[in-house]
Amino acid sequence: MTDRYAVFGNPIAHSKSPRIHGLFARQTGQDLTYEAILAPLDGFAPTVSDFAATGGRGANVTVPFKEEAFRLASELTPRAQAAGAVNTLSFAGDAIRGDNTDGAGLVRDIAHNLGVTLAGRRILIVGAGGAARGVILPLLEQQPAAIFIANRTAARAEQLAATFKVDGGGFEALAGRAFDIVINATSAGLSDAVLPLPTFLFAPGCLAHEMLYGRETPFMAQARAAGATVADGLGMLVEQAAEAFFVWRGVRPETAPVLALLRNE
Repeated sequence: MTDRYAVFGNPIAHSKSPRIHGLFARQTGQDLTYEAILAPLDGFAPTVSDFAATGGRGANVTVPFKEEAFRLASELTPRAQAAGAVNTLSFAGDAIRGDNTDGAGLVRDIAHNLGVTLAGRRILIVGAGGAARGVILPLLEQQPAAIFIANRTAARAEQLAATFKVDGGGFEALAGRAFDIVINATSAGLSDAVLPLPTFLFAPGCLAHEMLYGRETPFMAQARAAGATVADGLGMLVEQAAEAFFVWRGVRPETAPVLALLRNE
């Protein structure tokens, strides 16, 4: 019997996850289906429960339900606990296991796809919301020289930084600092908002990673003008999906051909 998986979100029609997991399944010979399900804003938990009760084996979770999925899970992995959010659910009997593969996806995109070493590097994370929180622990596990969290509201950055025992503050705290890797974990690019980042913070050879994909954001333009190497979030999307696929199936798909195909499309 074919195993069923899905991604839950609202909105969800734009999701590339069914395409990605369909390519993974074909590549690895796994017998599964994967669909996109629109969950009502006030009905996430019952929608997921119905899916699990009718044979669903696992699910991805996207905006705006990741924190609700965290609360729904009966078991949490350490990286989900650290993130305070869940993007991958596994169902077994009455148990719901919550995981978060976003950070693993970012790390693999930077290290494997982009060929940039994280160990010993100075890393700046711009933003102090859920996207930032979800990647800090996996980045710390790579033993960077330092991580700094910058946010418009300094108190939010300082609070998140204290949780992970790293440095943080407002954008004004970036004065005189330079970084080898700058990660934009804000949604500023969705509205073409310009972040008040000083040009000098992009060190020579810097990688600027924009978590959004499918568009040129002001952050990417600013980093490119400062001489940084720029990457969007499509690689992270594919890699976090591959990590979820591995969690569910115990098989790790090859991401390079899938990523190349999506970029061509």
